[in-house]
Amino acid sequence: MKFLYKLFRQDPNTREGIIATTSGLGIIVNLLVASIKVIIGLLASSIAIVSEGVNNAADVMSSLLTLIGTKLAGKHPDEKHPFGYGRIEHLTGLVISVIIIVTGVEMLISSVKLVFNPEEISISYITLAIVAVSAVIKFALGAYTQKMGKKADSSALEAVGVDSKGDAYASSITIISALVFLIFHVSIDAYAGIITSILIIRAGSEIIKDTIGEIIGRPGEEELAKQIYKEVKNTEGILGAADMMLHNYGPDRWSGSVNIEIDHDKTVGEVYQAIHELQLRIMHEYHVTMVFGIYAVDNDHEEVKVIRKSIGTFVKDQAEVKSFHAIFLDPKTNYLYVDLVVTYKLRDWDRLEKDFKEYMSKLYPDNEIVLTIETEFV
Repeated sequence: MKFLYKLFRQDPNTREGIIATTSGLGIIVNLLVASIKVIIGLLASSIAIVSEGVNNAADVMSSLLTLIGTKLAGKHPDEKHPFGYGRIEHLTGLVISVIIIVTGVEMLISSVKLVFNPEEISISYITLAIVAVSAVIKFALGAYTQKMGKKADSSALEAVGVDSKGDAYASSITIISALVFLIFHVSIDAYAGIITSILIIRAGSEIIKDTIGEIIGRPGEEELAKQIYKEVKNTEGILGAADMMLHNYGPDRWSGSVNIEIDHDKTVGEVYQAIHELQLRIMHEYHVTMVFGIYAVDNDHEEVKVIRKSIGTFVKDQAEVKSFHAIFLDPKTNYLYVDLVVTYKLRDWDRLEKDFKEYMSKLYPDNEIVLTIETEFV
């Protein structure tokens, strides 16, 4: 690999260097394997082997797209895209998955045609050994590409790795088909081609499902959220934190928000410096641009302590309510504010609001209950 890093003039310690060099390796190996398989498949008149060769050729395009996508994703932010171009990598993964599916569909059509119009196969143990060696190479390449994809946090590179390992599994089916022909003189080549194409379509579908999920928007990374929550809650002047949102704009590019609780007797000016330092620390250490919302709470007030206990009693009987926070009793208006955090399984939010307000109104008839129901985003 050191030779490849020098050949492609890349730094092995950078994300772009890892992706570029791994993609380059994929292009070289897949070109070699594809050429060998297509030639062998044509000489042996084996649709299964030719199909695998065509799929390997498509893998060359996948590696090339990964390389191009990474380059484009690394562009600096501008007026049109102030958060940068990091999400281009997700689009690259989407294009790769479409290529995989189209290749699989074309192979499926060819294999089904061969079922009704079979052709004579000419294959040898030497040919079979070459296919087996290529399968081992593809599996090793796939495992390595997946490993580097995780190391570089590249979903596109991981997708290429999964596809490469899928090719190795498909090759095993081709080998079994060839062995059946050599030993029993029965051709199941077309059926092996069908199975291979189905596996390829399935792999492409899984990748497209994951990629679309990234584009639509997934929850923020749980481990990252835990680290930021820990930083926030350990900051002097902050009593608690909740409602964190994290939005990903590519590797190491995050924006987010979180609501923090401060003592209602303190002013923003009194806690500003601690919050400002916290914001800078999160930006530098976790690459997250964090915005804070502020709740004023009075946890030491005796009446609030009783209210908190009452709400806790209600929450215990609600399987779909995970927690509560942001309790604030406004002495001027008698408004009682509270937030309930619910699971995504809860469908009838209106019923929960009605039950909660009825429960609280019986205990605190002089207060106006202001309830916010929300889900967790990470």
